[in-house]
Amino acid sequence: MAETKNTKAFYNTEIPSDWEVKHFEDVADIDRDSLNGSTPKDYKFDYISLSDVDSDDFKIETTRQVFASAPSRARRIVKKGDILMSTVRPNLQGFSLIRNEVKDLIASTGFAVITAKKCSNEYLFQYLFSSGIERQFYQLLVGSNYPAINSSDVKKLKIPLPTPPEQKAIAQVLSTADAAIHTTEKLIAQKELRKKWLMQQLLTGKKRLKGFGGEWKKLGAGEIFKSITKKGFADEELLSATQDRGMIPRTMLEGRVTMPTTGTEGFKLVEIGDFVISLRSFQGGLEYSYYRGLVSPAYTVLKPKKPINEEFYKQYFKSYEFIGRLATAVIGIRDGKQISYDDFCIVKIPYPSIEEQTAIAQVLQAAGKEISLLKTKAEKLRELKKGLMQVLLTGKKRMIF
Repeated sequence: MAETKNTKAFYNTEIPSDWEVKHFEDVADIDRDSLNGSTPKDYKFDYISLSDVDSDDFKIETTRQVFASAPSRARRIVKKGDILMSTVRPNLQGFSLIRNEVKDLIASTGFAVITAKKCSNEYLFQYLFSSGIERQFYQLLVGSNYPAINSSDVKKLKIPLPTPPEQKAIAQVLSTADAAIHTTEKLIAQKELRKKWLMQQLLTGKKRLKGFGGEWKKLGAGEIFKSITKKGFADEELLSATQDRGMIPRTMLEGRVTMPTTGTEGFKLVEIGDFVISLRSFQGGLEYSYYRGLVSPAYTVLKPKKPINEEFYKQYFKSYEFIGRLATAVIGIRDGKQISYDDFCIVKIPYPSIEEQTAIAQVLQAAGKEISLLKTKAEKLRELKKGLMQVLLTGKKRMIF
């Protein structure tokens, strides 16, 4: 890569002086092929609407439908090489490049279909994720709850263009980064499925680790855990229950945090290693605490009455096995109602030997650590790509080709 010396202004940044600035309508067709409702009777096609899109990664799932004629909401024909752009909340980056051959794919009016004609479609697709385009979106969005951009305004968007060979080189670098991210995310999904399978097998005793046998004891949860109330620790920090991180200090929560309007003298003390029956316990919200602090009197704090491996029960309380048993034990419980300690006590849960609990916990911890490392890797790859976009799509760094 080489440094850029001569530049010119483009919105709030600088681009190389030899790059052209074009409107989208100059380099691409927007919604070129429209059905206008004139399709043969019983026309079959894959119809994609915003509801068919995975909001996390814009993965498209289509459903084969039969219509006497195309409905008014389905007017855009999509072909290989086209870019699908969500015109509803486009600042959330709902974009997809159709890389494979498709037949009879129709997009709803919630999308703009962009067909590159005088630039690289991969380069244009990558540019849609840049900070430069995001600024333009905010100038053109209409509406408040679900801000959208009109297809006619998509034509007004501007894109800085290097030469075709440089476009291709930039796009190749960024698409390679995308491929690395996709591969890692796919591996994460596989590992998460494997961990779920391990939980279903190991935490129920369906699959036994080498060296262990015999029947597991099934005890009422109240035989293994007791409710503890310790008050008078008003100076301790406040904890909150989360379903992915257990009990954590409220200072670790993102966004607005509701603080108590009265004193905390009546709050319950939670110590490291305790479990807490949270207000979302009907969804399996029995949370483990890695921290010492206070919780509302509405929560139930649990300590073990028998020797346990904490990690085993931390995993078990998140399993389908336990959540199913909980639901069965408390028939008629309403959505959002907290499980009481009495409700919890009657649930039958496994109590294998402490040695087997430990062995199972180690297997599941190893699986969880592997997933965590992969997630860290994926995040680093996303940050790497973000950095590459900032320098390549603005020309701060030039590709040598």
